Amino acid sequence: MNQKIRAYVMEHHMLNQQDKVIVGVSGGADSICLLFVLLELKKEMGFSLTAVHVHHGLRGESADRDEAFVRKICDEQNVNLRVFYENVREYAKANGCTEEEAGRELRRNAFFTVMKEMHGTKIALAHHENDNVETFLWNLCRGTALKGLGGILPVAGEFIRPLLCVKREEIEEYLEKKGISYCTDETNAEDAYTRNRIRNNVIPYLEEHINAQAVGHMAEVIENMRLLNEYVGGEVGKFKDACIFDDGTQWYLNKKKYDEIPEVFKKNMLHEFLAKAAGAKKDIEAVHIRILAELLEKQVGRKCDLPYGLEAVRTYDGISLAKKTAERYGAKKPQVNIRVFERTEEMVTFPEKTYTKWFDYDIMKYTVEIRHREPGDYIVIDKNGKTQKLKQYFINEKIPQNIRDDIWLVADGQQIMWIVGYRQNQAYQVTDKTVRIMEISFAGKDIELS
Repeated sequence: MNQKIRAYVMEHHMLNQQDKVIVGVSGGADSICLLFVLLELKKEMGFSLTAVHVHHGLRGESADRDEAFVRKICDEQNVNLRVFYENVREYAKANGCTEEEAGRELRRNAFFTVMKEMHGTKIALAHHENDNVETFLWNLCRGTALKGLGGILPVAGEFIRPLLCVKREEIEEYLEKKGISYCTDETNAEDAYTRNRIRNNVIPYLEEHINAQAVGHMAEVIENMRLLNEYVGGEVGKFKDACIFDDGTQWYLNKKKYDEIPEVFKKNMLHEFLAKAAGAKKDIEAVHIRILAELLEKQVGRKCDLPYGLEAVRTYDGISLAKKTAERYGAKKPQVNIRVFERTEEMVTFPEKTYTKWFDYDIMKYTVEIRHREPGDYIVIDKNGKTQKLKQYFINEKIPQNIRDDIWLVADGQQIMWIVGYRQNQAYQVTDKTVRIMEISFAGKDIELS
């Protein structure tokens, strides 16, 4: 199996000698296998390796056991280990998401924290072929564009997944042959999450009653879909500039140009249009693309709501997409949580979270205020103290005029500490000289206007 994974790593150019790799290690079979595979590759290639374990605070003694096991393994293999302690349940409640989503986000935050500390270049995750098939089926069932049928990418930015070429059974056989133990997460056998239901019920049924090689065959389809999506993306790019554009306040789709492109590319173009206006691709599903396609066939003036607080309007030339203002949401004062605590030596970076930020408490001059923009507001934009008027920042970042008055600000007098959802003031960021930290968190979806 080592040779199979090595060939896969080389095929996708995942690793080289200069890499500083951060590997997530939960203690389960998949992550332990990944750790030992990377240790073998490290002997050959010479990259550095740091492990990260996140204690979610959910499973009591089982989670403590997992942590102790990971510490033992890393100590035996002489692997540098960072352990993070998080309260997933509280985070999920504060951020209006599921515990599964909260755990995923907290793990990513931990990886990026260590990556900054270690000047890392890659983050290795233990997704394997079965995980890929589960994602494929999940996307297929809830509705997806071509990209969703391509499953999990082998390489996505700094993230690499060396085990995507092997099945869960191969991983367990590898560990058994090597005499390597691992922890078992008892929640994997529960059907509380959609992914678990697919893993525990759908895939076993397909393998038993349809085809014993179902996972392998679907994995081949996923790879073909991934390659096809790359091709389609390139073709869509040829038409994109003619079909979609923005004027600094909203995005437009030109129906005449859209009608000229091949039918096979049209849904991808609508997906690109919606993603551009939203500034994100997560949670954009097939139903939203269908809504846009149907709107193109309706009379001028018809409207519809879309993810990320977007409103689509049928215009004479096609469709316009813009963020709805806070008033049109029936806006209310956001729920804000503020706490002050002493900085410790371990706190060398601040959270990589959109709606939670850390600030140097002792340099604040006035009482912190949560408000909308006022004349004279400004923000420090670099470490040299360069300032910029808030109005100019909005213009430079092409933030639509119709939402500028509704964006929440954290202010210290006229100096803006944080443009919520966008940018944090450089002057207030936590450094090694910081004594006390103020943490500010915005909870609830009503203020997510970015």
